Amino acid sequence: MNTAYEVAVRAEAQLGEGPTWDPAAGRLIWVDILGSRVHTYDPADGRRTVMATGQHVGAAKPRAGGGLVVNLRDGVGLYGPGGSTFSWLVRDPVPGRRGNDAAVAPDGSLWAGAMRYDEAPGGGGLTRVDPDGTTADQGAGTGDVAVSNGTGWSPDGRLMYYVDSPTRRVDVLDFDGRTARGRRPFAVIEEDGAGDPDGLTVDAEGCVWVALWNGGAVRRYTPDGRLDLTVELPVPRPTACAFGGPGLRDLYITTARVGQERPHPLAGSVLVLPDAGQGMPGTAFAG
Repeated sequence: MNTAYEVAVRAEAQLGEGPTWDPAAGRLIWVDILGSRVHTYDPADGRRTVMATGQHVGAAKPRAGGGLVVNLRDGVGLYGPGGSTFSWLVRDPVPGRRGNDAAVAPDGSLWAGAMRYDEAPGGGGLTRVDPDGTTADQGAGTGDVAVSNGTGWSPDGRLMYYVDSPTRRVDVLDFDGRTARGRRPFAVIEEDGAGDPDGLTVDAEGCVWVALWNGGAVRRYTPDGRLDLTVELPVPRPTACAFGGPGLRDLYITTARVGQERPHPLAGSVLVLPDAGQGMPGTAFAG
């Protein structure tokens, strides 16, 4: 296992987030939330693209038929291949609120997180969005949410991991394929200066990798919640991580510049840990 970082994409994203591997295109998708941009990066040839979304974008994920599903300020939208078309799947603008991190469940539904700009307790949420636009608020399973962030599933699909950042925890819930219940602590970020949990990914061994905002690190927890690896990074605000590249062996990490008077030169870039472990194939949004 390699724990030495490299720079995949040198950038100055205000709030880089949501790295996602697109196996059909062999590329990484990531967003700059506050820059209202969706980025792609092809590690084979270094090719990059940038697409403006017109409003803050919390996440962008591949669609099964091509194109992207995006978690925007005012709801969930669909882009056609190459960004050629756009339509709203769910439009639900709420003053002072925006979409944040999101994930695609094993059944192809989108689990879209939200938060208030002021991060008020109870102002966020997590919603399952089906391919036909049907929505189901997950409040019964997750309870009050302030800053909905990392979401991922165990290799067997029976557990869902979830982060509401101000709680300083990674939680785990029982998952039946459609709903998540029984939220309970999985890992607690206790140490002073360790930062707050942000985005996460689950590897093929069932270990949970989580980025620590203001902690300058990515941690890996074993399936029983034991911390077994900390990877220190040069930037204080890593935001999320995901496996990609050939064989899903490389861990990509997005970072942020926002809120830093003198940001590190690499803040806002995408870092990578080559051969960090074994990721799991993702699921494209079925809509």
